[in-house]
Amino acid sequence: MEIVIDIDAEEPLFSQLMAEIKRAVGSGGIGPGDALPSIRQLANDLNLNNKTVAKAYQLLERDKVIVTKGYRGTFVHPDARENMNFDLNDWVTSQIQQTITACRDRGATDSEIRIAFANIMQNKLAAGE
Repeated sequence: MEIVIDIDAEEPLFSQLMAEIKRAVGSGGIGPGDALPSIRQLANDLNLNNKTVAKAYQLLERDKVIVTKGYRGTFVHPDARENMNFDLNDWVTSQIQQTITACRDRGATDSEIRIAFANIMQNKLAAGE
């Protein structure tokens, strides 16, 4: 698996790394069950910070493109090809947009919506979730 990262690009490094791993999965360069390098090894190979690679791996695992099996390592998820096309950020944005539209249709002002959103987020964080 060849990974190319452009440190001068505007796109964040972790995002580039995610895209490269997804590209390798999509092209068949790596397949379900294939092992990926450890965070430390990949960071060293690409001359990146460990935290950058860890963030990319964390987001790829959240999206079920990869799976970490403790000390055994990190592997391509069995359903990686199907899962890599789902963009959680797009989905969240769409859901929030629908809610905002519904609130505006009922007459809520942007200020009321912002206050309600902030209160909901603060209560969630205060509850430790």
